[in-house]
Amino acid sequence: MRLESPPELEAFRRKVRAFVAEHAPGVKTHSGVRAPEPALMPAIREWTAKLYEAGFLGIDWPAEYGGRPDAHPLEASVVAEEIARARTWPPVGAAPLASAALLDFGTDEQRARFLPRIRACEDVWCQLFSEPEAGSDLASLRTRARREGEGDHAVFVVDGQKVWTTNGQHADLGYLLARTDADAPKHQGITAFALDMRSPGVDIRPLREITGTTDFNEVFLDGVRIPAAHVIGRVNDGWRVAMSSLGRERSGVAARGAELSAVLGDLLRLAEDTPVGGRPALEDSAVRQTIGELAARVQVNAALIGLAQSRMLHGTEEPTDALLGKIFFSELNHDLADFGLRLQGTDGLLTGDDPEAVADGWWQDAHLYSRAYTIAGGANEVLRTQVAERGLGLPKEPRQSEPATQVLRVRA
Repeated sequence: MRLESPPELEAFRRKVRAFVAEHAPGVKTHSGVRAPEPALMPAIREWTAKLYEAGFLGIDWPAEYGGRPDAHPLEASVVAEEIARARTWPPVGAAPLASAALLDFGTDEQRARFLPRIRACEDVWCQLFSEPEAGSDLASLRTRARREGEGDHAVFVVDGQKVWTTNGQHADLGYLLARTDADAPKHQGITAFALDMRSPGVDIRPLREITGTTDFNEVFLDGVRIPAAHVIGRVNDGWRVAMSSLGRERSGVAARGAELSAVLGDLLRLAEDTPVGGRPALEDSAVRQTIGELAARVQVNAALIGLAQSRMLHGTEEPTDALLGKIFFSELNHDLADFGLRLQGTDGLLTGDDPEAVADGWWQDAHLYSRAYTIAGGANEVLRTQVAERGLGLPKEPRQSEPATQVLRVRA
């Protein structure tokens, strides 16, 4: 494994860093993948379009759609790291997932229609996968799509409910999964669609979370008509389309090493500025030990990212690389925010609206939001099972339908 960057990649990093410093739309005041206030959306759309125009997004797309196939394979990671390091807004929405699905499974007509609008950020996408009864077990989704008509006039009529839809309130288009064959095995009767979020029958209801913000939404679909030409891939083959996209999402979550390094720096400054027993908290041996442990884990996270990138460059990826990276990142992110909050004692209860709140309440908000990362891209408990079964070859987890004696025998 080689962790150092080649000179050409470091030159690219300097170029990206200068571009971000000149064009970024200001500092993002909340941690995590958050939905901006509506007033910020025009600036973020403009910023996103500039990133595509400069060749910093969509790098791995085919050249005819604006990509740079000769670019270094890690350039996309460098762009994500520099945006995180600057603590500015990344592009919002699910366009990376939708564009991957369109490039891998879409028709020429779909690519010609949707991809240029993604590059110009004329369309913000959201992801319409999760449902109240289908989160970690996504294949249990119940939203139905039935076909009406034939030929050019064929449509699918969709009924159902989605939830945890980030940026749904800002989205122009939705990357939707719906069941099109109720009699097929649950992984085989699903279809992927591109949905116009302004279609009649689409009802978007923002969810107010414990953070006080509305990053997620419920989306209700009541007789929504989608042209058959907006099916992504083949009918009843949506599971394969979705798994390709979710693999990319887990990699994105795992690659936020720059974000953790920045939070670790904030934690050190917080420990220097927070008094404990009349002295800075950083002078307390227990505090130093905890921060030292967290710093070591930040370095391990960076090593995991480097290992995954090295394997990717050499074509030796392991199926568990993205899973382990996502689990490790999300739990370390929580522990950093949790310790920062505990250092403040009762002051950690103050929110951003209170003038006495430390860092305008950033630590409290980050702590409350950190649990979302443990669910995004698959709940950590489910991913651990996948690591055990697929990566280590351990016996499969007993299912609820199995006899109790069999469960006891396996667990014994």
